[in-house]
Amino acid sequence: MIQNESRVDVADNTGAKIAMVFHVSGGSTSKGKFKRRTASVGDKVVVTIKKALPGGDLKAGTIHKAVVVRTAYPIRRDDGSYVRFERSAVVLIDDEGNPKGTRIFGAVARELRERNYMKIVSLASEVV
Repeated sequence: MIQNESRVDVADNTGAKIAMVFHVSGGSTSKGKFKRRTASVGDKVVVTIKKALPGGDLKAGTIHKAVVVRTAYPIRRDDGSYVRFERSAVVLIDDEGNPKGTRIFGAVARELRERNYMKIVSLASEVV
């Protein structure tokens, strides 16, 4: 469950390391009094880069679109099982939904296949 102001890891080789979510494009509102958009695996978000490698393609402070590939909040699957990851992570994408990087680090959730992010699934080292 990722919301505004959440700090997430960037799981590709674009040079960005840490990003902050400042708009959830997809996702749903949480239950209760406060209606706040939250993103789960496969939702699009808009992020700003907070920490980047020196000499990389992306600089700190730039704004990009991204898709959530891992969340620390548990995800319930149709068979009743739950999956969660150590930390939340995103992959930077372009306007067509293709990843900007050429490699994806770490595992990604299987739910990306249902959301038609096949290029991200094929670049990932492991699909959980």
